[in-house]
This record gives sequence, C-alpha cells and structure tokens, in this order.
Amino acid sequence: MKDLNFRHLYYFWMIAREGGLNRAAEQLGLTPQTLSGQLASLENQLGGALFQRRNRRLTLTDFGETVFRYADEMFTTAESLSELLQQPPEHRPLSLSAGLSASIHKLIGYYLLEPALGLSREVRLHCQTGDTDSLLDRLARKELDVVLTDRQPPSERAGAFRAYRLASSSISLFAAPELAKTLREGFPDSLDGAPFLATSLDAPYFTELMNWFSGNRVRVRVTAQVDDSALIKVFGRQGLGYFAAPTVIGAEVSRQYQVESIGSIDDVRDVLYAVTRAGRIHHPAVDAIIRPRESVDQG
Repeated sequence: MKDLNFRHLYYFWMIAREGGLNRAAEQLGLTPQTLSGQLASLENQLGGALFQRRNRRLTLTDFGETVFRYADEMFTTAESLSELLQQPPEHRPLSLSAGLSASIHKLIGYYLLEPALGLSREVRLHCQTGDTDSLLDRLARKELDVVLTDRQPPSERAGAFRAYRLASSSISLFAAPELAKTLREGFPDSLDGAPFLATSLDAPYFTELMNWFSGNRVRVRVTAQVDDSALIKVFGRQGLGYFAAPTVIGAEVSRQYQVESIGSIDDVRDVLYAVTRAGRIHHPAVDAIIRPRESVDQG
C-alpha cells in the first residue's frame, strides 16, 4: 500500500511491543488520547481492527498479529541500523562475503581467511563454497567480495579480475594405514596400478601430478573422482584408494581422517590465489587477506 502511514504503523508497533497505550505513550512522549486517535486512523486505513480489549487490556487480533510481524521486522531492522550508524565508522562491523573453491581443503580455507578474522574490528563472515567459475560469476555481480581458489581466472576474463598469489605447497599422497604401509614400500614404484582417488581431473596441479607419475613410470588407475576436498579424504579413510593433498596440512589431514602419508612430491605444487574485481580494493578485510604475509611454501 503506497499510501501507508509509517508513523502510525510505528505507533501501532510501539503499543503492541509495550503492551498498552499508556506505556507506549510514555515512551513516545505523547498522550494516550493522541496515540489512541492515531491507532484508530491506522485501523481505518488498513480496513480492520488491530486490537481488541480483554480484561481492560489490549490484545492483538489475528489481523493485528499479521501486521505486527511485518512491522516488527521493519522497525527492529531500522533500530539496528540506527545503532550501527551511531558508531564511529572505524568501529562498525565489516561484512565479508567470501567464495571458497570446493577443491580447496577447508583447513587451508580457514588459514587464508584468518587474517581478515583477526582484525581489531568485528568481521561478519559469509562464506560459500562452489566451483571457481560460478564463484567468479558471483564476484563479477558483486555478490562476493573475494574468491579463494587454486586457479587463476581464465585469460578471456583476466581484465575483469585481479589474482593475488597467497601460498603454495608441495603435494603429498595419503591413504588408510594398511594401504599406506603397502604403498610406502618401494615408493613410487609401488603406486603402479594402485587405486587413486582424484579430487578433480581439471585441478591445476593434476597435470603436473600426471606428468610426475608418467616420469616415474607409474600407471594411474583412477577409481573415483570427487570434487569435494573433504569427501575424498573420507573415501581414502575407508581404504578405497590413495589421494593427494597439500603437504602443508599433512599432519592435520592424518589426524582428522586417520590416514597416513605415503610420500611427498616436491616437483608438484598446489598454488592458492585470492581473486578480487579489477580496480582498487576498498575493503579492509579483503586487504588483510591479500597483503604480504609469511610464506607458507613447503617442500
């Protein structure tokens, strides 16, 4: 209703919230008679009674309950905004919407986001996972502030984005204890024909890994392709095959998924990037993520 009187609606909300005319009038600095007249005007405009009297008290009608739910959401949000705007700009909470590629292990994702969460001001993080292309589309539409991924934007879209290299790590191979013990003996020849769990056949490091296998005359038998970095480790824990993961999180992978390291591959590296929209960055939390940090290169 475009002609809805929001001041009268606010008065109704105060009456309902305070539980009566007298208390609401006191809060608003009005007389109960004035407030009662404003309420009557709103009821006439809406075409229905908002309250009924029971034992000398006002109680909401069914119609009043419906109107109150909408009004409560509106004015509660408005009060929160007012409180926020009263704070100095440097103290206001930051909202950070981050996209995390599903191929990145969640432990690494946390590490990459940690500098933003360590700011002196409050950061309200909204983190969503998905494939890199979809996340970049959302970044372009300004639905995300940053995308954390293991690949750079494609060349045809390079002008729309800027990629920052954050970290890199060598790759290690892991498996359930019994399988890992078998495969450690005679590594890497022991991998020939063994069941391999691939995170994604198009992962940036996958070509390097395949070249390393080929150079060591290892025939790769891919028994499963899983596009989620956590789920593939669950498969590995069940003994369904060996899998690759960054060496930098090897100890935590072994502890969390009850698997063991077979060996590390120094010639294959997983590189991680933060991608933003092209242009100057004005977001303090994004700046904290991409600013120079200690190297986490391993191996």
